[in-house]
Amino acid sequence: MHIDVTEFIGSVTRKVTVRDLDGTPARAVTVSRTYDTTPADLWDAVTKADRLPRWFTPVTGDLRLGGRYQLQGNAGGEILACDPPRHLKLTWEFSGAVSWVDVTIAKQGSGARLTLEHLMHVDAHWEQFGPGATGVGWDMALVGLNQHAGAVEGFTTEAGMQWMMSDNGKAFTRESGAAWAREDVAAGADPAAADAASKRTVAAFTGA
Repeated sequence: MHIDVTEFIGSVTRKVTVRDLDGTPARAVTVSRTYDTTPADLWDAVTKADRLPRWFTPVTGDLRLGGRYQLQGNAGGEILACDPPRHLKLTWEFSGAVSWVDVTIAKQGSGARLTLEHLMHVDAHWEQFGPGATGVGWDMALVGLNQHAGAVEGFTTEAGMQWMMSDNGKAFTRESGAAWAREDVAAGADPAAADAASKRTVAAFTGA
């Protein structure tokens, strides 16, 4: 597996937004990208238990409004909104922390645009790693979704994991981390602190 890092990084819109959540500081990390498929197909790719393992990770649970889900080796939570093929909202419960993921899908030209917002409290993890800890992970997920939606021959989640630790995958991580540092600064973060947090994030993802 090999991707054009510059092209893919440039195809994703990223944003960090300062929020207030129940009277405490919060941040929203948003990614958005257009895929060469229909809204209905993109919705199925991100919500169906038989398709998620093909580009992300296996999921179990009661996959309906009000139900609870569990991603293998990752977060679980409650499905708060489900309006096919347009809107999905859920809690993201991991390592004792709760955050919120909001996904919208809309037709754009001949394709479909996915926008994902991940809202979280500012905590020690955010202070250490900044938006990249979440943003780089979602950037990588968008790569897998692109391979899956495009029916790239030979792509599996195992191939995706191997790619992450390849030279090409590490270059992607570095570029993604730098992009999130720029968005952090645009949202008001100190440039030196944003750069340091980005470097810690990249090191964590690449094993440096």
